[in-house]
Amino acid sequence: MTRPPTAAQRRVIDAAEPVTGRLRGTATQLAALVRHGLAFRHPRPPHDHFLTPAGHRTRDEVAAAPAAASEAAPHDASRVAPEPPPADTGVFAARVGGEEDTGQAAPSRAREVHSAWQGLLELRRMTNPDGGTDRPCGWERTHLVRAAALALEAAGHRPAGPRGADGYRVRATPQPEAVAVHGPDDATLRACAATLEKAGWQAGEHTDPRTRARYLLASPRRV
Repeated sequence: MTRPPTAAQRRVIDAAEPVTGRLRGTATQLAALVRHGLAFRHPRPPHDHFLTPAGHRTRDEVAAAPAAASEAAPHDASRVAPEPPPADTGVFAARVGGEEDTGQAAPSRAREVHSAWQGLLELRRMTNPDGGTDRPCGWERTHLVRAAALALEAAGHRPAGPRGADGYRVRATPQPEAVAVHGPDDATLRACAATLEKAGWQAGEHTDPRTRARYLLASPRRV
């Protein structure tokens, strides 16, 4: 992309479906986004258009600035990164733990999470070479923290609040394809590990050599 998208193209990008990035627009708008590398036309019928990773970055660029600090890699995998800011950006984002408002009792939140998870499974089907939904896709590998958090939240796990340690917290690590999952006790970690493994991740428990606290190290499974 050699120039920013036009206002009309930006509206199409902003209106893309959460997680899947499915686009709706005129043939001319969609063709222009494909030319600029922001969208691709799916080879399978009905040949819908979807955001490319560059398109996702364009849509997320406003929300990404405040989130950058929360997803910056800590010096070791077991150390909890700074608390993320409230995720009130208008774009769906799974709860990574530490948000001001976790929305536990809101039925609308449950519907959003369910819809996002179903959309992610569809994205796996469309973008994995064999159409498999049993392992993470390319989008998840470039959004590790959000992808792992979505798998946990969709399975009903409780994200931690801003001050307590009453739920899971997903944080980036120095490893290029791994996230750390922290929990208040071993039972929570084991339950999170089982959920992630069912969702196509590899997860193992580790111990912080300094604090002796237990945590999970999870990475997307490739086969």
